[in-house]
Amino acid sequence: MDMNSIGKLISFINRINQKELANKLRDYNIGGGGHHSYLKTILMNPGLNQDQLTCEVKFDKATTTRCIKQLEEEGYVERIVDDNDRRSYRLYPTTKAKEFEPVLISILDESNRSLAGCLSEEEKEQLRALLQKVYDNYNSR
Repeated sequence: MDMNSIGKLISFINRINQKELANKLRDYNIGGGGHHSYLKTILMNPGLNQDQLTCEVKFDKATTTRCIKQLEEEGYVERIVDDNDRRSYRLYPTTKAKEFEPVLISILDESNRSLAGCLSEEEKEQLRALLQKVYDNYNSR
């Protein structure tokens, strides 16, 4: 297999990044597997429901349910029954989550700097544009 294939490189980079994030977030009892993505999205969009969250973070419903349960157990997220649809829950960050937000943003920013630290600003923009183009192509299928 070609070690320089685009898919393989993206996969390797993602795994390394996720492993580093999981290590940095472990002390805060935020698990791997995208928990940080869920928490950040809820912090930025308080009151969204689980279906909206699933669409936003691009994970499946089962993963969303599992992650929300764990974030709720750790005191980061509160689920409140939706007044308009009693079968649905609205998701809100707790005080603990709001207090943790600057730390989370700092960790995520540091991770992004680490990922692209060897690139110039122009190269970062090129990389973003190319990755967005690939993503849009896959997403339009």
